Amino acid sequence: MVVGGTGHLGGRVVGELLARGKAVRALVREGSDARSLEQRGVEVVRGDMLDAASLRRAMEGVSLLATTAIGYSRRKKGDSLAAVDDLGNRNLVDAARTAGIQRFVFTSILTCDRARKVPHFWQKKLIEDSLEESGVPFVALRPGAFVGGADFWAKGLRKGAMTALGSPSAAWTYIGIDDVARFIALAVDAPDAVGKRIDLGWDRPVSTAEIAEIFSRLLSRPIRVRTLPLPLLHGAAGIVGLFAPFARDAVAMFDYFLTGGYVADTTVQKRLFGAVPTVEATLEKYVAEYLPPLQK
Repeated sequence: MVVGGTGHLGGRVVGELLARGKAVRALVREGSDARSLEQRGVEVVRGDMLDAASLRRAMEGVSLLATTAIGYSRRKKGDSLAAVDDLGNRNLVDAARTAGIQRFVFTSILTCDRARKVPHFWQKKLIEDSLEESGVPFVALRPGAFVGGADFWAKGLRKGAMTALGSPSAAWTYIGIDDVARFIALAVDAPDAVGKRIDLGWDRPVSTAEIAEIFSRLLSRPIRVRTLPLPLLHGAAGIVGLFAPFARDAVAMFDYFLTGGYVADTTVQKRLFGAVPTVEATLEKYVAEYLPPLQK
C-alpha cells in the first residue's frame, strides 16, 4: 500500500512499484482525484491518516507499506505538521503494527536527527523513533532536497538567472525526485535494509554557484546567480509567518542548510541500491523535462 500516491513523489513510487510487478493499493482521501491511479490498475481505498479506523481497514491484506505523505506543505485545508506529520504518522505506525505489516518504508529527511530547530525535519526524526520503538520492521529513507516534480528553477533559468538563498557558495545535498521514487520502490524488498536510516543523495553536495555553472554548459548560455540575503529572508518570513506558519519553518531550514550539515553519506545508499546518481545526469534530465526550447 502506498500512502501519498496522488502526490508528486507518491505517484512516481506507484509507477515504480507497478513496473516491478507489484500489486498496489493506494490510500486516498475523500475528495482527492484518484482516476489516474485507477487507470493504471491501482486498487484505491478511501481513508485518512487522521482516521485510525480507516487505516486499519485499508491495511487488511497488505504486507508492505510505503508512505510519502506530508502535511507541513499544506496541500489541503486542515493539513499541518501537528495533524498529518505527527498524529497522522503515529496512527499509521499503530495501524501497521496491528496489521502485522512486514515492512514499512518511511520517507524521512536527510540529517533530520541533527536539525532540532527545523520543525518539519525534527518531526521526521520523531516518527523514525516511533517506528523503531513500535517493533514494526521499517526502513527510513532520508533524501536531500528534491530536484524535479516541479519547475522550481525553470522560470529563472529562462531569464538566465538563479537565486541563491543566503550564500551562492554554500553546498548541500540534492537528489532527483525520480531517483527517490526508485529507491523507495527498491527499499520495499532490499535485503539488509530493515532497521536502517539511509541517506539519499547525489554523488556530491553542490552550491547554487556550481549548479549555475552546470546549467550554463547544458544550455550553452551564461546563468548568473543572484543572492537573496538571509536578513531579508528572515524579515519576509516574520511577516508572512503571521499568516503561513511554514514560512518560519522554511527559513529555519535554510539557516540549517548554510551550516554545511545538510550533506549525505551515500555509502549505504550505494551498497543497497546501486550506483549513486550524479549531479550532471540529473540536471541534464531537468533541462530536457522543463527547458526543452532552451536546449542547444
